[in-house]
Amino acid sequence: MPEVLAADGLGVSLGGRSVLADVSFRVAEGERIALVGPNGAGKTTLLRAIAGLLPYAGRLALRGREVTGWKAKDRAREVALVRQQADLAVDFTARELVALGRAPHLGWAERLGGEDRARVDAALGAVDLDALAGRPVTQLSGGEQQRVALAQALAQDAPLLLLDEPTAHLDVRHQLDLLDRLRALTEAGKTVVAALHDLDRAAAFADRLWVLAGGTLAADGPPTDVLTPALLRRAFGVVA
Repeated sequence: MPEVLAADGLGVSLGGRSVLADVSFRVAEGERIALVGPNGAGKTTLLRAIAGLLPYAGRLALRGREVTGWKAKDRAREVALVRQQADLAVDFTARELVALGRAPHLGWAERLGGEDRARVDAALGAVDLDALAGRPVTQLSGGEQQRVALAQALAQDAPLLLLDEPTAHLDVRHQLDLLDRLRALTEAGKTVVAALHDLDRAAAFADRLWVLAGGTLAADGPPTDVLTPALLRRAFGVVA
């Protein structure tokens, strides 16, 4: 499969402190990767660097071109990021906010066309928000707002989807439904890298696990190979 993402000796420092150091990986089209690790390991930082939101050292390439070499709008057609806590304190309805996901595909002052509206409708339906589409996002629960943020990323229709704790605030039914939908997206050719807190969910969802610990990539491989007692003790400080 074509290579979507590659890193060699990736490092990120924030406020003069090293958060990530010497991280290297390769990601092929259609892969489903779960990013796990203890709090403060650098999961959010890694996702933000991949999305082009943070400066970095080393090599980080999206489809063979340095992430920093992409124009923002072009990069937004390739990569969609769903943040851990959606900041949706705006006077928009759910549908209006999801429609913003189509912005990278529109020209200056261009209005949504029929295909754009169809993708917005499909994204709302994919996260079970059809009935709430006309409601202001400020009137939605935390879990519903998280689903709006995910729908916006789905409407963006980028080949690479980055998700930072996408199951946070979701009830069990919507957690399982979300992971099923993400699995279906990868089977259709999209690539997903998702930071997940629950190791059981991560192992069931992903075909590869990235384990971040102390700012480095401590393990990268199939869940059955990665989640060993030795790795859990080294990365998470627990005996299992």
